[in-house]
Amino acid sequence: MSQFKAFMKKCKRVWHTLKKPTKKEFQMTAKVSAIGIVILGAFGFLISMIVGLF
Repeated sequence: MSQFKAFMKKCKRVWHTLKKPTKKEFQMTAKVSAIGIVILGAFGFLISMIVGLF
């Protein structure tokens, strides 16, 4: 039970240090994520096209 209490204490400490991102931070994260998804999708599409040719 002691390990559980220690874990909960650590979780509480982390929870108190969290902050809500600003609108600018959120938009930047969304843009970077979207660009990454598009790049990975394009890369996968190119690989499937190359494999389909052979």
